[in-house]
Amino acid sequence: MIISGRYSRARCSHPTLFHRRNVYSTRSRRTMGTATGPVRFGPYEVTTQVFLTTPHSFAVVNLKPLLPGHVLVCPHKPHRRLTDMSGAEVSDLFATVQRVQHMLARHYFGRPPATGQRQTSSSSPSSSSSLVTDLAAETVPKAKASPDDGSFNIAIQDGVDAGQTVPHVHVHVIPRIPGQTAKDGSTIGDVIYEDMAGEKGNVGGALWDREKDIAVSGAAGRSGRPEPGGAFDRIEDVDRAARSMAEMEEEAGVFRELLARMEREG
Repeated sequence: MIISGRYSRARCSHPTLFHRRNVYSTRSRRTMGTATGPVRFGPYEVTTQVFLTTPHSFAVVNLKPLLPGHVLVCPHKPHRRLTDMSGAEVSDLFATVQRVQHMLARHYFGRPPATGQRQTSSSSPSSSSSLVTDLAAETVPKAKASPDDGSFNIAIQDGVDAGQTVPHVHVHVIPRIPGQTAKDGSTIGDVIYEDMAGEKGNVGGALWDREKDIAVSGAAGRSGRPEPGGAFDRIEDVDRAARSMAEMEEEAGVFRELLARMEREG
């Protein structure tokens, strides 16, 4: 009920965000391009790296992309947690994520499969940055592709213990390009999540290094540098027993009662 009300109010305030045919309306086009004023991602200014702004959000290229096309979508206000955001801000944030997905799909998914070495987030830094540069340079896709022509990882590290290294809500949008950066089908898990929680995905640490002009390999003067975290312990599927229906129904009942109590309390 509460969520539905917020959704309705947000829809009335920002109708172009909820109607696919109006996504690229005149009003929306005016929000594209380089931001006109300073844009900050946490304590760091990223104005020149911003490629899309909306009434409540902005999208920015990533200093440490795990894979080609890995970008971030953030609210303009430096909210630390997703639950700090208003309904209108949340609606705008995820509408912007969808818009960025469509753009990235047009750029990356309409290409024939690449020949040569398959790219993963664990490839060497030089090969990773080379592929990012090569693919980004191809400004004309081979076909008008849609998100259905590939896949995406969409992730939020909500809080320090979840691996957040910049105290500003940000959504990771990572295209998985068929034949190039898609998940390795021969593996059970996806290494992208491990890398996101490690130094490879430590965007806060990389921004800190750039701000302080300190090389990643340097040890001096690194006190206060954001550290990665939030990785899950490795658990093999054989060790993860499925719960019984009774256990799941009991938990669902606890959550229903808690939500009802929260609604009564306002």
